[in-house]
Amino acid sequence: MNESAERQAILRLMNEYCYRIDAGDKLGFAQLFEHGTFELRGDPNGGLSGTQALMDMLENVILYEGKPQTKHVMSNETIELDPDGETASAQCYIAVYQALPPDFPLQPIFMGHYFDSFEKVAGKWRFKRREISPDLIGDLSRHRSDMA
Repeated sequence: MNESAERQAILRLMNEYCYRIDAGDKLGFAQLFEHGTFELRGDPNGGLSGTQALMDMLENVILYEGKPQTKHVMSNETIELDPDGETASAQCYIAVYQALPPDFPLQPIFMGHYFDSFEKVAGKWRFKRREISPDLIGDLSRHRSDMA
């Protein structure tokens, strides 16, 4: 695969994260971290690793008819391939929007920064780590039961 194709494969993985959570596919989302770590910067408990740990975290995500009624929108993506061709890093901004008409109009509920590292195993890219910097926090009460 050439460098452009490698970057596209990594970007697809980054997008898959957004698509799965917005679709309410908690298991698919958690499986993205089967071999990786998910961490919220500043969390005193540290990061979570493995599918089950992520599934436990997702218990607090509120679904409405199977979906959280959110849209995760990434921007300013930068992907750096390491010379070994087997590891990479990336960063991007993230904006999460939610709407639950009529009492919760469309609004940003979270703005942050993703810092990612990836590894290529058996020809396929996977998350090694995603660290999230929560820069601007809105009303998360309809997204997570532990923040109501």
